[in-house]
Amino acid sequence: MDVSTIEARRREVLEQIQAIRSMRPGSVSEQFVSKRSKDRKHERKLGPYYVWCRYTGDRYVSQRLRSPEEVAHVYRDVANHKRFLALCKEFEELTERLGELERQQAASEEAVKKGLKSRPSGRPR
Repeated sequence: MDVSTIEARRREVLEQIQAIRSMRPGSVSEQFVSKRSKDRKHERKLGPYYVWCRYTGDRYVSQRLRSPEEVAHVYRDVANHKRFLALCKEFEELTERLGELERQQAASEEAVKKGLKSRPSGRPR
């Protein structure tokens, strides 16, 4: 990849990041609750109940999602957060590669400049 290609991709990544309107860290999990019948012989599972789980500081926090609309929003927001993290990683890698290419170009230009200077012939004046 050359410098202009990397710069174009970096702009695309930033535009994709800017297009994200809503995101939440964490994950959504399904929970089932076991319930025994009155005679205690039969067990049935109730659910699924959806829970949004995440770390807040050093604590693990869970929040039950009540409606199907809320579940859909949180699934989308969690996916957007994962996408955001992937785009940030790609931006970091592109920027690192861009820096390396610019340093290589600067070093080769410096070598060309040094090569064009006249060298002393070694003869005394």
